Amino acid sequence: MRSRRRNIILAFGFLQLIDIAADIRRKRTYRRRRIALAVLALLLCYAVPKILGLLRTPGAMMTSENYMERPIFSFWVNDFWGGNLNAMSGGGVMCCTRFGGETAKVIWILDMTRQQQLQGAIEERHEIELPLPKRQSEDQYLHVRFDPGNKVRLGWSPDLFSPFETRPSNKNAGSIGAQ
Repeated sequence: MRSRRRNIILAFGFLQLIDIAADIRRKRTYRRRRIALAVLALLLCYAVPKILGLLRTPGAMMTSENYMERPIFSFWVNDFWGGNLNAMSGGGVMCCTRFGGETAKVIWILDMTRQQQLQGAIEERHEIELPLPKRQSEDQYLHVRFDPGNKVRLGWSPDLFSPFETRPSNKNAGSIGAQ
């Protein structure tokens, strides 16, 4: 009877040792899981803003029009170079920057044609701070328009159609060249 009791106690002790060993393994597993979750949380904190930044449009594109008699040698809007413009012409598209804040600083240098140079015209530098129009969510292009008398206008649009002109109607869009 005594040996049987002793065997039971030994078996129970052995089971306790197995239970303790299993508990240690379980604690290690939980500890590893907590570490893995903490590392994953830190990686997500770093990666999510980066991924969202890649999916977002990098900013806005800028296009321009010059309705003055003189060409524009160079112009900038908030230190973002916009290129140059011939007299009475439109410019290309410059990509991409963020235009933020309430105002925009426009700097432009007037150039001259050879004929204007021979007539004694000089290069002029102009600078003006204008209110930056409110940008709608679909707007992608900042239009810079130089009008006679060194007047400048800024406007947003979702496409290359000028916000300063009336937009063409879409009812004849499919009948280009049809009479």
